[in-house]
Amino acid sequence: MTETAVLLCGHGSRDPEAITEFELLAAALRLRLPQVDFAVGYLEFARPTIRDGLAALAARGARRILAVPGMLFAASHVKNDLPWEVNSFAAENRRIEVRLGRDLAIDPKLLRAASDRIATMMPENGVDPADTLLLVVGRGTNDPDANSNIAKVTRMLWEGMGFGWAETAFSGVAYPRVDAALTRAARLGFRRIVVFPYFLFTGVLVKRIYAQSDAAARLVPEVEFVNAPYLRDHPAVLDAFCERIEELGENQPAMNCQLCKYRTQIIGYEDDAGAPQAGHHHHVRGIDDGGGGDHSHRHR
Repeated sequence: MTETAVLLCGHGSRDPEAITEFELLAAALRLRLPQVDFAVGYLEFARPTIRDGLAALAARGARRILAVPGMLFAASHVKNDLPWEVNSFAAENRRIEVRLGRDLAIDPKLLRAASDRIATMMPENGVDPADTLLLVVGRGTNDPDANSNIAKVTRMLWEGMGFGWAETAFSGVAYPRVDAALTRAARLGFRRIVVFPYFLFTGVLVKRIYAQSDAAARLVPEVEFVNAPYLRDHPAVLDAFCERIEELGENQPAMNCQLCKYRTQIIGYEDDAGAPQAGHHHHVRGIDDGGGGDHSHRHR
């Protein structure tokens, strides 16, 4: 094995399908990176854990590990939980260099993948894009910087694809929630509403989003509701991951911290500035038994 290895870091999920899709993406990345050792790790709800993945790569001879977040945006998982896991391992294994990469962020490749996913579900039935409303649904966090990225993705897809209007919603934590956004969208007079979960993989939240869309379609039969597929292992998504790995191997990329609530005082989150970097997923070492622990957010 080579001395350089890659660890793809996932959140983990209680939904087996979500783990399967993560593993499929990881398998596709392995094929693109035959020159390096490769492993996956999860923050919670699945094995191997992040620490297990790091330890396995080290045991196979890795002396430099590039840890890449398998996550779209930098909220608490990327800003606190993953650094805590990586730094804890590095402190105990000082002969191994461990670098943590940045989130996928707003990237032209991901926008192209999103556009392709949406376009595949646009039926040729004479409805003009100008008569279509796009509803982009993000996961939702308690980090306004990450939430604002979803709004930017919505705007770029709206203008780039020529929709008549676009709205942003969140599956949890942030507002507006999906039900409220669907109710509002149905009142705006568009003939078609395209619901697009801006997620990498399926899971409890994505399935709930589709169910909420289907429920709205039954309540408002005069409007056509279309459920667009999420990003999954689109080739452009794989390209974006490869780009993150390449840049991490060449240097230590810095995240954009200009609006990070942990680095500067943001309106409404002033007390979070300067908070110590500490992961809250302490139960990952033994895997949650289903109780979920004491959490302030929902999981997939």
